[in-house]
Amino acid sequence: MATSPSSTAVNAAITTKASLRGVVFDMDGTLTVPVIDFPAMYRAVLGEEEYVKIKSKNPSGIDILHHTETWSPDKQKRAYQIIADFEKQGLDRLQIMPGASELCGFLDSRNIRRGLITRNVKEAVDLFHQRFGMIFSPALSREFRPYKPDPAPLLHICSNWDVQPNEVMMIGDSLKDDVACGKRAGAFTCLLDETGRYDSPEYQNVEFKPDYKVSSLVEIHKLLEKDFNLTPCPNSGTHK
Repeated sequence: MATSPSSTAVNAAITTKASLRGVVFDMDGTLTVPVIDFPAMYRAVLGEEEYVKIKSKNPSGIDILHHTETWSPDKQKRAYQIIADFEKQGLDRLQIMPGASELCGFLDSRNIRRGLITRNVKEAVDLFHQRFGMIFSPALSREFRPYKPDPAPLLHICSNWDVQPNEVMMIGDSLKDDVACGKRAGAFTCLLDETGRYDSPEYQNVEFKPDYKVSSLVEIHKLLEKDFNLTPCPNSGTHK
């Protein structure tokens, strides 16, 4: 099993270095410090009883957007307003994740493309780009359908970059969204788990497991250099 000093490679051992041409990031909780109280949001949308019921059936997490898709228009509108209110609170407290700027600088220095996939709205992505001066391209928000965990947004980015999915890594803090999206697309995946919560037994039998798990973005620089041949994309550098 391949390991780096501060990260863990899971699943199959990597015996030869694969080419890596691009990295796609989740936004909330990955590039930005997690400030949205998702359990509180889910309780507000679903009600306590329904929240407990759904959570017990979905150990890797609740897909609130998918769950509300079949609701009546009025009920769906109320749910979306609650979600938007929580997201607005998150925008007001937006902070860059430690290590994000340095990691992006490293990727730029090696001409490795940077993309972004989030289930947040385009307004949040625009604010992120504006506030921190980091441009990710393509940057797909939930207005792009279908959204993750469907592999479509990641496959769209691969097509845009003219690379294969197995030349890309998806980095995010969610097993159910980011890792599932990446694995379904055929990409490498890296789970950011700051607190070690995914070490809990309830996550041991999930369908999709990451190739790597780190507790900080700071760890990814060495991981990429150790296990991958970092190869510039066609037309790399245009995202800067």
